[in-house]
Amino acid sequence: MVESTFMSLNIKNARVHHLAKRAAEITGMSMTGAIEEALERLLRDYGQDGAELQVAARMDLVHKLVVAYADDPGVSNPEIAAVEDLFDEAGMPR
Repeated sequence: MVESTFMSLNIKNARVHHLAKRAAEITGMSMTGAIEEALERLLRDYGQDGAELQVAARMDLVHKLVVAYADDPGVSNPEIAAVEDLFDEAGMPR
């Protein structure tokens, strides 16, 4: 089961930090995104359920949207009048 509380991770290993930074540069992702992808691949290699990881990623996205909507439910930004307004024409978060 995926923990719903967001925790911080402070990496105090210079080599791991360098690897994360390099992976982010190569992939164009953030360091967090590069680490997330690497850990997902590692878990799949060890037989963890990929579907469970995808559900967790979708739940994270929904959580971010809820936080953004809670911060501004359309009062100060009239462009956000409904949940659908949080997404662009392709269905991606704005």
